[in-house]
Amino acid sequence: MDAVSEKTYAGMLVGNVGEPIRLKELNLAGVSAAPAKGGDTAQIWTRMSLTSDELMFHTIAESISGVLIHAAQENGAGIRPDRVDMLLLVIKPDNSAELWADTAAVTMHAMLNRSVQGGAFIFDSDVTDVVGMWFPRVDITDEDRILCLFRTKWSFALFFDLHREHPLDIEAAQRDLGTLHRRLYYRHLYEMVENELNMQRLAKSGWFPFAEIISREFAEIANHSNAEFDLTELEGKILASFDDARIEKIFSRWMVKPAFQDKEKILRPAIDAFKRGEPVIVLKTLLTEIEGVLQSAHRRKHGKSAANLKALFAFATASAEERAGTGDSLLFPASFVEYLKAHTFDHFDPDAVGDTASRHAVGHGAAGADSYTQIRALQAILTLDQFAFYF
Repeated sequence: MDAVSEKTYAGMLVGNVGEPIRLKELNLAGVSAAPAKGGDTAQIWTRMSLTSDELMFHTIAESISGVLIHAAQENGAGIRPDRVDMLLLVIKPDNSAELWADTAAVTMHAMLNRSVQGGAFIFDSDVTDVVGMWFPRVDITDEDRILCLFRTKWSFALFFDLHREHPLDIEAAQRDLGTLHRRLYYRHLYEMVENELNMQRLAKSGWFPFAEIISREFAEIANHSNAEFDLTELEGKILASFDDARIEKIFSRWMVKPAFQDKEKILRPAIDAFKRGEPVIVLKTLLTEIEGVLQSAHRRKHGKSAANLKALFAFATASAEERAGTGDSLLFPASFVEYLKAHTFDHFDPDAVGDTASRHAVGHGAAGADSYTQIRALQAILTLDQFAFYF
């Protein structure tokens, strides 16, 4: 049995489950970008990140698989890359290499929606976003070249950085690997968000893949919405899942954010009103305070207020992208701004009777009494809560 290596990582004892296949010589330079005859100048990809949804993936994966099978055989080992869930190749400056086939410890860098202690189990429902993936027990330096081929659910992803003329950007590699995993693991969410009709239908009913529900209730909401089913019964179940403890957890998350702390005396009564089943107070308070929280965050960052809502939305989007390291995160900042424009801050008709409880309709007293519902109050809480993950 192979020895299990161990290392302390972020206060925890982390160990690989085996040893790598050690290769004496493997000098990979990249992948040809197009056909080229001998003597021609060829274009070579030295860095790439792609999934098995892309046609080029299969050609590259087959080629790499053959290279690695041959290299392993030359060094007295056998490998079937198509049967490996996580394959990591690390090429050292002297062209020796380590080939890890389901034996390297893997860490996911995730944004959680609750506080945890070291050693606590993490569930899917705790994860708001995946921002990185890495191999904490494998010795990888910026002088190395790497290639990673891995499976997530029913799909594969490939990342490599084989450029010899510049240092390996480890932080960027972690982020790109995390992006690949996230795009495949949460494929259903991306497909939903990238479909304009689906998002319009969701926004009309007041829903969005909010961070608090993205790994819990949202899948069922999306399925009902896509099928154009009535949401009344499901929304009743969702309201029941937001008991006092869960609502207090959300409020606690707010209170560790300076922009929210500035508004504690205003936000606290709204939370208490929701727990008492008084949506009018919740909506009258929160729909007008969303902009206040955004302005508070903007002043803390830039020393002054934003000129208008458009500037505030741009600020929120930039903040979310900065925090996640990408605009492609599960925070969906660009899509969230579209939701805010279409629903929360939707324009109202001052001559209409019984307008929906949007920010402007509520602020001008034009919202119909029937639109002040408990489910709408919950959506307002989740809308404000989204910004707690942005700042």
